[in-house]
Amino acid sequence: MAYFKRLDETTFLPTAHTGGAWNVKEQHIAPVVGLLTHMLECDCTKRAHGFVIGRLSFDILGTLPLEPISIEIQTLRSGRTIELIEGTVYHNQRPALRARAWLIKPHNTHNLAGTSLLPIPPLDQMPIWEPSTIWAGDFIKSIEIRRVQHQPGRAAYWGKAKQPVLEDEQVSALAQAACLFDIPNGMTVRANPHEIAFPNLDVTVHLFSMPTGEWLGFDTSVSFGNNGLGVNCTILHDQHGPIGTVTQILTIRP
Repeated sequence: MAYFKRLDETTFLPTAHTGGAWNVKEQHIAPVVGLLTHMLECDCTKRAHGFVIGRLSFDILGTLPLEPISIEIQTLRSGRTIELIEGTVYHNQRPALRARAWLIKPHNTHNLAGTSLLPIPPLDQMPIWEPSTIWAGDFIKSIEIRRVQHQPGRAAYWGKAKQPVLEDEQVSALAQAACLFDIPNGMTVRANPHEIAFPNLDVTVHLFSMPTGEWLGFDTSVSFGNNGLGVNCTILHDQHGPIGTVTQILTIRP
């Protein structure tokens, strides 16, 4: 079973696999991020300009019950080499998630490609870890994690979403990977989530390469301040090495 079923061109029904971690009666935001990424890519495909997504920024405006949602896409800035588009997820006409994507015309920079970001251990060198030992919800049960924990709030891990984004509909490797962009906040916690709440308000992704393969790698550091704020900083990896970054701002609530 997929995370969502399409009801019409812009409306989708979440399945049980989207059940949340903080509240099992609400949708986990991670699968919705994957679905919205898919819809942003569909909008790009319609214009057939060949642009690629360089940045995705998601602002979480509210919670989503396990009920149908709708998605609206609009262009904020058109151009010959860059464009900015926006997608919004609605529940009963209430906006709950909004994303902005910078689209960039690709150029051949093969002879310039490289990064100083360090790789993480390969998949077969990491033991299986069950995030359901900490988190509730059916979404958490739908992902597979292999992790090396260095200390609370610091870990390297590989993740795979075992369910497709949409039932009977092909999505890109980016959209499937996007179902995992929100998970760093829960994969190496600094505090017991049964005692301290630390939900994230956003997910901001920068990519210099598109993900490939089923598994997505993460190198995550979690920081808590003394003022109720926190930040997750993650380097993203695929099987070939680092591909980008994810950051999340946290509100810490004892």
